[in-house]
Order: sequence, then structure tokens, then C-alpha cells
Amino acid sequence: MKIILTGAAGFIGSCYLRKLNELGFDNVILVDLPAGAAGIANLQGKKFKDYLTRETALEGFEKNKFSDIDLIVHLGACSDTTEMDRAFLKRNNLEYSQTLARWALAHGKRFHYASSASVYGDGKNGYRDDDRELARFKPLNPYAESKHAFDSWLIEQKLTDQVVGFRYFNVFGPNEYHKGEMRSMVCKAVDQIKKDGAVRLFATSRPDYADGSEERDFVYVKDVNEVMAYFLEQTDKNGIFNVGSGRARTFKDLMLAVFAALGKQPEITFFPMPEKLRGQYQYYTEADLSKLRSAGYKKDFQSLEDSVADYVRSHLIRPNPIF
Repeated sequence: MKIILTGAAGFIGSCYLRKLNELGFDNVILVDLPAGAAGIANLQGKKFKDYLTRETALEGFEKNKFSDIDLIVHLGACSDTTEMDRAFLKRNNLEYSQTLARWALAHGKRFHYASSASVYGDGKNGYRDDDRELARFKPLNPYAESKHAFDSWLIEQKLTDQVVGFRYFNVFGPNEYHKGEMRSMVCKAVDQIKKDGAVRLFATSRPDYADGSEERDFVYVKDVNEVMAYFLEQTDKNGIFNVGSGRARTFKDLMLAVFAALGKQPEITFFPMPEKLRGQYQYYTEADLSKLRSAGYKKDFQSLEDSVADYVRSHLIRPNPIF
């Protein structure tokens, strides 16, 4: 199988490349920012055929240079939830995705792509990945709007039965180190504990939530790999699927798991949430996995404690944390 993988040098993309290599797929063309593959830490030790910038890849699609590929896995996007430039997000997250999807479907190629649980907004309408439900959800920030717009476009064009979308919940794990403030709290917490012996979390800004009691569906990137790999073989299974553990846990639970993995006594302090985040903060997320299970995916997701322990001990406290 010949694959084009966009966002390949990023967090989920580079982890998925490792999974593809484990499955015997190394005829992979990588697409990402123009940094040069040799200098990208996340690609160390991985096998692939070529590395292209997005502009070079788009030119190749225009000139029909990729007629021999079988699958596009499109994970390339701006994932910064604080990005406020809607015009940039439209170009980068919506129009780029539309271009690749149109090309793939026009040429009879398979198309897998990254969606996001941010499309569900504040969660008051639930987390069902039924296409008929999407119009009810109201994204809380421009990033979420861009992901909602692409999902909506596929649904409006009646294309979801020809593609596979992965609606990621709160993914954490190795190779996220370059993401700065967009890193998971597991990654940031280990740094904080090494420096100060304690972790700082946002204090709640809602009276119905105690500090640290906000709940998210935290899912380990190695479990995400397994879901994505399942759809490589199941060529008759299409649609947009939630990819989460299916179990909401609190930020306090997450931090207790980090301290346990490090063998340290918990020390958690809280500070006020920035005003600009309060209107776009999700207090509860939990993936409804009914559709994924109906598509035949039966594997269990690792527990939060086991996932955090593996991430911390196998990666974060090692000299070379790359996966």
C-alpha cells in the first residue's frame, strides 16, 4: 500500500507513522512544514519514501503526480485552540482539507482525516457522532469552527460514506513536545514537578465545579494508533467516528496519575483561568463509542492510570522520549 501522510512530523502523525512501519508500511510520502525531514526529531528512526512540503504536495496533486497512491491520511492542520485568525484557519484547516478530499475521491483513492471533539462545543447536546446531529453543535472557538466546517461540508456533500474521519478527544502521549502550551497536561505536569515539585491547574470559574473536577475524555495516542490502524484493513467501513476512551476523568485524576507514575506525593495548586478562555472552555467531554463499536472495533482502551504510567516512565523521564 502506498500512502500520503500529512502532518507527518507532528504529534499524532509521527506516532501513526511508527504504527504504519510496525505494520510493514514504509512506502509512505510525508507532507509537513518545510523543515527538512533529517532535522525533525519526531521522524528519527522511522521509515518513509519521501518528505514534501505542503506546497510541493499540492502542486503534485494539481499535476496528477500521485496516481499510484492508495490512501491519503490527512492529519495536517493548525491545532492551536487559541488561534484567532479565522481567515488563516479557513485556508489551513478547511480549504486544504477540501482540496485533498476532492482529489482523493475524484481519483478513486481512500481518504482518512483528523476531525476533533471540539466540534461538540460545550457538550450540552451530547457527544454523538451521528451525521444528523452535527448541525446542533456550536463550536466554542475559531479552531473548532474550522473542524466543524469541514465535517459539515462532507455531510452536506454526502461524502461521509466514502471517507473515514477520526474525531479525536483529548489525546496525549509521546512526540507532542514541540507543541508548547498546546501540550497535554501530562507533559506539562512532569516539567512542573521536576522544577517545582508541584503542579498548577486552572481554578474553576463555575460554581457547579470544584477546582480540578473538570472532566475530559483523555485518550492515549497509542490507543488512537490502534483505532486508525483498524480502518486501514476495514475498507468497507466509512464515516466519522469518535476516538476517545469513552470514560470522562477529572484533571485531578490525571494529575494524581502523574504523581503516582513518578512515585511522588501529590502537590496541586490552582490559579485563575484567563478571562479569554472562560467562554470557550469545555468542562466535560466523553466520547460516545457506539458508532465505533458498531463498525466492529472491539479493542479496549487503556485505563488513564496505565496510559499515564506508560507515557511518563517509557518516554517523559527518559533521555530520548521520541516514540
